Amino acid sequence: MQNKGLIRLFAILFGIVSIYQLSFTFVANKVEGEAETYALNKISDAEDDYVAKREAVESRYLDSVANEEVYNLGFSSFTFDEVREKELNKGLDLKGGINVILQISVRDILKGLANNSKDPVFNKALAQADEASKNSQDDYIDLFYQEFEKISAGTTKLASPDIFANKLLSEEINFQMTDDEVKPVISRKIDESIVSAFEVLRKRIDKFGVTQPNIQRLGTSGRILVELPGAKDVNRVKNLLQSTAQLEFWETYKADQVAPYLVSANNTLQDIVGTDAKEEKDTIEETASEIDSLLSDATQDSIDIASQVNPLFDLIVSGGAQGSPVIATVATKDTAQFSSYLRLSQVKQLLPANLQHVKFAWGIPPKDSQLIDLYALKGNRENVPNMSGDVITDAAQSYDIAGRPAVSMQMNSRGAKIWEELTGKAFREQGNIAIVLDNIVYSAPGVSKGAISGGNSEISGDFTLEEADDLANVLRAGKLPASADIIQSEVVGPSLGQEAIDSGMMSFIIAMILVLIWMIFYYGKAGVFADIALVFNIVLIFGVLAGLGAVLTLPGIAGIVLTIGMSVDANVLIFERIKEEVLKGKGKKQAIADGFKHALSSILDANITTGLTALILFVFGTGPIQGFATTLLIGIVTSLFTAIFITRLLVEWYVEKRGRNLNFFTALTKNFLANINIDFLSKRKIAFIVSGAALIISLGSLFTLSLNQGVDFVGGRSYQIRFEDPVNPTEIDTELDAVFGSTEVKTFGAANQIKVTTKYKVDEESTEVDEEIQQMLYESLQKYLPAGTTLEQFMPGSEDAEEIGIQKTFKVSPTIADDIKKNSIWAILGSLAVVFLYILLRFRKWQFSLGAVSAVFHDVLIVLGIFSLTSSIMPFNMEIDQAFIAAILTVIGYSLNDTVIVFDRIREVIKEKGWRGGDNVNEALNSTLSRTLNTSLTTIVVLLTIFIFGGESLRGFMFAMIVGVVVGTYSSLFIATPIMFDTLKNRGEKKKEEE
Repeated sequence: MQNKGLIRLFAILFGIVSIYQLSFTFVANKVEGEAETYALNKISDAEDDYVAKREAVESRYLDSVANEEVYNLGFSSFTFDEVREKELNKGLDLKGGINVILQISVRDILKGLANNSKDPVFNKALAQADEASKNSQDDYIDLFYQEFEKISAGTTKLASPDIFANKLLSEEINFQMTDDEVKPVISRKIDESIVSAFEVLRKRIDKFGVTQPNIQRLGTSGRILVELPGAKDVNRVKNLLQSTAQLEFWETYKADQVAPYLVSANNTLQDIVGTDAKEEKDTIEETASEIDSLLSDATQDSIDIASQVNPLFDLIVSGGAQGSPVIATVATKDTAQFSSYLRLSQVKQLLPANLQHVKFAWGIPPKDSQLIDLYALKGNRENVPNMSGDVITDAAQSYDIAGRPAVSMQMNSRGAKIWEELTGKAFREQGNIAIVLDNIVYSAPGVSKGAISGGNSEISGDFTLEEADDLANVLRAGKLPASADIIQSEVVGPSLGQEAIDSGMMSFIIAMILVLIWMIFYYGKAGVFADIALVFNIVLIFGVLAGLGAVLTLPGIAGIVLTIGMSVDANVLIFERIKEEVLKGKGKKQAIADGFKHALSSILDANITTGLTALILFVFGTGPIQGFATTLLIGIVTSLFTAIFITRLLVEWYVEKRGRNLNFFTALTKNFLANINIDFLSKRKIAFIVSGAALIISLGSLFTLSLNQGVDFVGGRSYQIRFEDPVNPTEIDTELDAVFGSTEVKTFGAANQIKVTTKYKVDEESTEVDEEIQQMLYESLQKYLPAGTTLEQFMPGSEDAEEIGIQKTFKVSPTIADDIKKNSIWAILGSLAVVFLYILLRFRKWQFSLGAVSAVFHDVLIVLGIFSLTSSIMPFNMEIDQAFIAAILTVIGYSLNDTVIVFDRIREVIKEKGWRGGDNVNEALNSTLSRTLNTSLTTIVVLLTIFIFGGESLRGFMFAMIVGVVVGTYSSLFIATPIMFDTLKNRGEKKKEEE
């Protein structure tokens, strides 16, 4: 090998840099361990809220050392914050936290660009685009254009003054422009709005306080991925992300001004009880007021007024005091019904002239009370507030005159002038100004000392310090240009993350030990050198991950463990070829040189095909699946480097420099498979019959029993719930069916843990629906929980829910589920196409590509068939989800890896000796059998280790890969090679070669 010195220098530098990058992780873990020890000494486990207090102490300790030097290398030193930025990032499944995909509403952006147009064609096109989007993969804007063209039929243009040729867009769109000229402008404006939303969310997240947050746009669809490892307060995160921060200032009516109207409304409701209520219910949606957005989960079925004597007044707990901006106080549970009454057309007709444009809005939901206040805002014909939040230039957490947390705001000069006029008017008329954020009244203060100049204002209320800080951050970051709906979310509890780390590392260590022992057992001293290269390979993988700022996930650990098998495969190929060269009578030095040389082609082909499938997985996958693909891609590169260069450096150093003899076997493995001579081709008809039967059974099962598709592919919500004692999933399934209509409950791992999947309200994506379902689960499962377990302890991410309650939630909307399914299909087809072309280029005959791809189709269908046949009887999760697609693509990579190595040897032997009636094909298969079985057995041992010790969430993933490896090994010998042989023979290639 030439340039040994350069390679040695590069290896040393590569190793030093990797260890340097990993050192930050060890230092960060050390400091965090010190914080934990400090908290344990400070807080007694007998104290109330022990977990919450301990974590608060840990957090304060880490904050106190944030800017202190904790790592000194002599030439450079680092503070704890700097160390934390450089440490190896842990994914959601290892650290716990929250992962959401937000859909920015293109519909809202279009309405804003059209200045809330009342044009019937425009609004009908929006409504029909809403419906079409539920069953289409097209972007919303394209669906809107299609529907607009259908409805307008050329009679209405996008550039109409009532639509986009308005004052807002006057500089870019005029009424003379055609629809095709308007569309690029609107598309650009939408993209600008989504970029604006991305920046607003990024600013909010930067102030949230979690380490290593991740936010990124997903394509051009208006979707934004947000990952917050370590975040625990689910509701806080959702409020932070979904709040549009639409800040408005309104004048208010007083209770005595609205009271006569409420009396009239109550009297009218008495008259229409049992007669017109049903008809009115059908028209509510068309006449809904702005309060609908606050009560989006209220259904019209809530109008149940037949049994009430005073339908409206019976819901009022207390009326507003004279002169108060609060016109009524209502129980929180009755707000939907109360609002429904006010929306009835016969009730709205009673509004007197001075209340014609009234807007009713609820106050901020209370924490410790079940009551909520109702306000009446002074609306106008234009339906715009007296002042909006775009005048706010800064906001900060502060304290009100009573010492309670509040939010102070500073306005620009225009806002300061309007604010002075508004407060002056309120002072003169002894009125109030309501501060409204996202249709919720946060406060409605009066003005007691005259007009307020300078543009200072304050929002006060029943805030915690944390809520006031969040509100200030949201206002400071600015408002979202449109609503943001959570279409996919995942919440992982911290205890579940720690369990994942423990199980993942255990599987990793056990697999490493088994492989290291096996290599020494099989190859003796040469195996020791392979082990050194393998350990160095692992150091490089972790170092590269840390250096790139990549995120380590549980599937990522699985990818690293799989890399162990691939690294072994490369060394096995090299050692087997060296043994063959020795048997040919070559000297040891020459045999080593030729062994590395002849194995190189097979190693490169095998790793490139696997790398192509991993690359496709990285492109089409999301979240943890990308983590798996990332580690696999890095592992392929480092495995090639360590196997080809490091192992060779060690072997040649031992033989040349030390002058010692090196055998590539032990006494037990010296003649293993040495003289085997199996006629594989003569058995191809039997293999075709067996495979044909397996394929028929698999296809039959797929068409009859189908597959158990996970939430990823069909949409819905799933909850991983842990109990103190073992529970009966069938019993719970029956009980939850009665509540949700349809659920699926399965034991998930231990007998005290279940996975609940439901499609209840799958099309509704609001936070309120998420909370409603969790409340229903809590009430339904309360008898299985320890006495005294509260809803807060049951909820995901609760600091007290270390041992019981919801450990993990996962939600996928039907729209994104369709996208995931489509991407998965493209990923599989894309990988097959790319590999077909690669093999065609390498082997120059389409018959080789046909054999390889046929074997892959064979393997994939059999794996799918086995999953279909056994999903109902296996004691672990066998849903078809993104992780399963990752397994399928890995199986494709492995099967191709095996097939390419066999084909490479066949090509080499035939090139040297010709066909000879297929004897040389059999000779090639026999010569690679030792490598095939050795690698397959090693890989299966590694996969079994992960299957047993790697945690419940990986078992279905690993089972698919184990089946795939077994079937892939079989197909490379008995499917791929015979198909290649028969198609070549049928085309006269055999005769041509012999001649």
